[in-house]
Amino acid sequence: MELVERILEGDRRAVARAISMVEDGDAGLAELSAELFPHTGRAWTVGLTGSPGVGKSTLAGELVRAGREHGLEVAVLAIDPTSPFTGGALLGDRVRMQVHATDPGVFIRSMATRGHLGGMALAAPEAVRILDAAGKDLVIVETVGVGQAEVDVAAATDTTLVVLAPGWGDAVQVAKAGILEIADVFVVNKADREGADAAVRDLEQMLRMGPRLPWVPPVVKTAAAVPDGIEDLWMAMSSHRDQLEASGRLTEDRRARLLREVESLTVEELRDRVRAALSGDAALTEDLVERRIDPYAAAAAMIDRAAAAPEAAP
Repeated sequence: MELVERILEGDRRAVARAISMVEDGDAGLAELSAELFPHTGRAWTVGLTGSPGVGKSTLAGELVRAGREHGLEVAVLAIDPTSPFTGGALLGDRVRMQVHATDPGVFIRSMATRGHLGGMALAAPEAVRILDAAGKDLVIVETVGVGQAEVDVAAATDTTLVVLAPGWGDAVQVAKAGILEIADVFVVNKADREGADAAVRDLEQMLRMGPRLPWVPPVVKTAAAVPDGIEDLWMAMSSHRDQLEASGRLTEDRRARLLREVESLTVEELRDRVRAALSGDAALTEDLVERRIDPYAAAAAMIDRAAAAPEAAP
């Protein structure tokens, strides 16, 4: 497959085309994935999430710079799991990273799902694998918000950075969003503003109140626009990676993520088959309405039928 060969060579146009296939749920995606998968598993993946306005894109740009200074090839995926119209994060995100646009060792792409099975939670890992196969050492996955979809995407990485800003507000609201559970490193960005130290104290107090963990997320202050604190953040990220490798958790976490992805893909495939079968089975619908069959029995029949189907209905 010519496209695969070009991706493995790091061809930027081939990588962009492959990610578009992921966004669109292209029919050739399964073949592409099968050929690329043996060439993946090397890249360090970092999720970057937090509320809009906390400076995630500026921070991502500085992490790109730090990665390049450490001799790494870097990619950024700016992801919008909810919008089929924006093409991913706002174009302004790319503008703020424009300084890296001419660097052949950097690939930046905004991305939204327009048809991928299972939405962005499944599209993002496949896009990351494409970048991994293309030789990127560090892949930064930036999400636009802190909803459940964004949290799921950010958590599907080796290291998750949760970005906050001074005056980040009610800690209860942050906890509700699921952010505290997924963070490997907390970043208080815009730390040159008033209230940064208070935000750090609040976070550290919440962490002390939580359960004892093998890795306690550090809280790092940065001012990405200056920039300041980026090397401290890089050291915290690297320490987390070292801890994962030393404890064996890196392998365990990646194995668990792959199994969850297979489970999700299977569920989505079966759901599509069941929907197609139900829409074409007027007799079953009538039996349900007339109470001749109950929903549990109908579901069991649908599962058997879907599992026996050679392929999903178009």
